[in-house]
Amino acid sequence: MRFTVVLEKDEDNIYVATVPALPGCISDGQTVEEAMSNIKEAIQGYINDMKSDREPIPRDIDIIGNVELNA
Repeated sequence: MRFTVVLEKDEDNIYVATVPALPGCISDGQTVEEAMSNIKEAIQGYINDMKSDREPIPRDIDIIGNVELNA
């Protein structure tokens, strides 16, 4: 399975990782590598919980894009 991960650096310089297809699936790390490792574990736990509850596993998001504004 493959899921899109969004990384954002917060005000404390921590990388916060979220998974748009899995609401509430979030983790963080001091580095990009640590955040990616941690979110991988979080995704696995999320999927395992869904399987245990016999819930369907969501598909990854289909479209990722950028919006540019003249502000």
